[in-house]
Amino acid sequence: MATAKNSNKQPGFEKSLERLETIVREMESGELSLEKMMKHFEEGMGLVGICSAKLNEVERKIELLVKQGDQTTLAPFETPPEPEEDAGKEAPDAAEEK
Repeated sequence: MATAKNSNKQPGFEKSLERLETIVREMESGELSLEKMMKHFEEGMGLVGICSAKLNEVERKIELLVKQGDQTTLAPFETPPEPEEDAGKEAPDAAEEK
């Protein structure tokens, strides 16, 4: 028997991502009516919110668990910059030196 705690819970990250992938495939098929497309879009946006919140939660946990020496310290979780953002841009310092 499921507990009340589990019945009010949102779907997990993996289940949400699986459903989101299914929605995308169905929408890309071009076989859905406009009404179905809108329902899928609304559901997909909700699933994106769930996945994003879970990823943010995991990121905060990683920050808290980074160890330096014998102490656990807070260290930011840094993602590498997107290659597209850096391409073709001149560094601000280089422009000032000219």
